[in-house]
Amino acid sequence: MTSTTEKPPGTPSVARIARRNVADTGLSAARTFGRVVAMALEAVIGAVSDLLTGRFQWRETLRQCWYLVTVTAIPAVLMAVPFGVVVTVQVGNLIHQVGADSLLGAAGGMGVIQQGAPMATGLLLGGAGTATIAADLGARKIREEIDALDTMGISPLHRLVIPRMVAMLLVAPLLNILIMFTGVVAGYAMATGVQGVTPGSYWGSFGAFASMNDIYISMVKAALFGFIVVIVACQRGLEAKGGPRGVADGVNASVVLAVLAIAVVNVGITQLTTMFLPVRIA
Repeated sequence: MTSTTEKPPGTPSVARIARRNVADTGLSAARTFGRVVAMALEAVIGAVSDLLTGRFQWRETLRQCWYLVTVTAIPAVLMAVPFGVVVTVQVGNLIHQVGADSLLGAAGGMGVIQQGAPMATGLLLGGAGTATIAADLGARKIREEIDALDTMGISPLHRLVIPRMVAMLLVAPLLNILIMFTGVVAGYAMATGVQGVTPGSYWGSFGAFASMNDIYISMVKAALFGFIVVIVACQRGLEAKGGPRGVADGVNASVVLAVLAIAVVNVGITQLTTMFLPVRIA
């Protein structure tokens, strides 16, 4: 008697279906990554070309700069204050147990400068900036404005992508400076006002370990995170399809990919700087 649970001839197994889905997903991810890298290279080359030939879209760039500042400046301060306080409290408790309270300024300040400020900058830009850019370009795509630009012989890359890229590269270091300043001041207030550290001891240890290399690394990381954010957002926005649902999916994907890319790149940069630029007494 034939069992009713037997599969018809030629039916693929669950393992085969799973392998095929994984292979298709990996291939699609590799193609998407290739398109992102291609757009990044084309945008950088195009920006240099526009600057040299005088065709750069300065008005659009300034408009994008102002918008990014308005949506990230206040959240940056609100994020930097608790971050500086939390770092100071956690590090201060550990340092107090080993009797090295005088090093609180170095530990707290270095944590904010090297890691906290650029990561907060990237996450803010990856949240507010990425969503806005992806939604704007995605809406233009489904309204066929991008196709209209191509029909008129206007490059969407030069008209829309490059001004947003340059605006992000200008705003990211400025936002990073704001977060660094606010975080260090908040940590100083917590250390001297609550944990009993003297102002001279705090700034003395901070100045002994912090150097300009730390500031430079933090600024480069912030600019790199901003570049990653804007390229991912533009690529997802320009490839949106399927109506409003497609735009929403593109915005969601751009935010997730930007935050994930920032985290991965930050780990790599941290490892490189630890190997080649270890912390030393200034």
